[in-house]
Amino acid sequence: MKSKRVLEFGGNSVIPDIRKLSDMRDVIYDIEWLKTAKDADLYYMYRDLALNSQDRAIIMENGLRYDITVIPPGNLGVECIKTAGHYHPLIDNTRYSYPEVYEVLEGMAHYLLQRRKNGIIMDVVMIEANEGDKVIVPPNYGHITINPSHEELKMANWVSRDFESIYEPYKECGGGAYFELRNRSIIPNEKCNHLLDIRYLKPTNISTVGFYKDKDMYGLIKDVKKLGYLNKPQDYDWLWELVLSDKNRTKPPDLVMQK
Repeated sequence: MKSKRVLEFGGNSVIPDIRKLSDMRDVIYDIEWLKTAKDADLYYMYRDLALNSQDRAIIMENGLRYDITVIPPGNLGVECIKTAGHYHPLIDNTRYSYPEVYEVLEGMAHYLLQRRKNGIIMDVVMIEANEGDKVIVPPNYGHITINPSHEELKMANWVSRDFESIYEPYKECGGGAYFELRNRSIIPNEKCNHLLDIRYLKPTNISTVGFYKDKDMYGLIKDVKKLGYLNKPQDYDWLWELVLSDKNRTKPPDLVMQK
């Protein structure tokens, strides 16, 4: 992989933050492979983007951030390449953490979401998303993005700019609740407490909040109030119920669950 990739966005050349293999050692399944693996770039994060100064002013005024992440195809030993996984902190004086929303710009993604309480995993969700799909990560859910294909994954996200991500719970458990392997199988993480079966849900292309499969979500800069839930999730219980509803269940991807 290249050590540096530049993204052209809004007439600017943006240099990424790079997640390296050495940053991920605590969350990888294939420990034997890791013992001899050389350090390498895994994925690229282009943070706080705007197409022009007017958009920048709107983004800042509304306390938001627009990012792009690129995950090239690859393996972590027998495991699919993935992000490190993180949670978001609680908002002051609420029981809600900051949510996030992703859009697949190119390729395919498996979003693995998990909610925990007192260190116990209470819910695990996987959403398969293809180009144009939007995926809302509800409050109080940690999330990992997996690139299960042999093509590059490029995705964007909208998120509040008022917090820093929390990585420690994933490091403490050695990764997420499940690992997705290159042989098209899913294997439980034995270090996680009280594992549940995965619920497979559809992408959240919800028109009520301005999401359409054929429309780039950056365009919400023109109707930014539709992103209000990113800073005030406590006012959007109806949305979280809709996102997590069993009515959104779908057939699992072509994966085999290993016990």
